[in-house]
Order: sequence, then structure tokens, then C-alpha cells
Amino acid sequence: MQIKSNLVDNRVFVDLAGGMYVEGAELLREKLIKYMEEGQKHFVIKMANVDYIDSSGLGVLVSIHKRTRQTNGSLVISGATGFVKELFTLTRLDKVFTME
Repeated sequence: MQIKSNLVDNRVFVDLAGGMYVEGAELLREKLIKYMEEGQKHFVIKMANVDYIDSSGLGVLVSIHKRTRQTNGSLVISGATGFVKELFTLTRLDKVFTME
């Protein structure tokens, strides 16, 4: 999985590509927690180029979502399509996350 991130107007934009498996999910978690330790609270996860996400990937997103809510922050899932979007719907996580 490829992870690219940048900070724009106090929002962290994270562009993901490929499949999100255990290793990639852990890298994403570490990167997002580092941003949070630096004081960032608002995240946009761009998933238009993600073709697969496993349970560890979903777990990382839920965990980060919970942490952002505790600090009055936000986490937005952007551009999910195909299997990934269907997985969010099947697990009802589309009701938990703000989906764009």
C-alpha cells in the first residue's frame, strides 16, 4: 500500500493506493498517530485508489476515528469505491464515518 500525506489548512490529507493489509494498516496507524502527537485533529483519508481493505485496516480507521472524536477532531473517508465502499456499507461503518 502506498501512503502519501500532506497538511493543508490544519487538515491532514492522506492519499492511499493499493490494498490495505496488516502491514500497511500498521504504517498508516503510526503515521496518523504521529500527526496527532503533533497536534493535528482533522483527517481526510482518500481511498479512491484502494482496491482492498482487510479487518486490520478497518480496525485502524475505527481506532483513529475514536481518537479524533476524543479531541473534538474529525476523520472523513473520501472516494471509497467498489469492494471498499461495499465493505463500509456491509459493516455499517458508513454510518460511523463521514463518507464523501
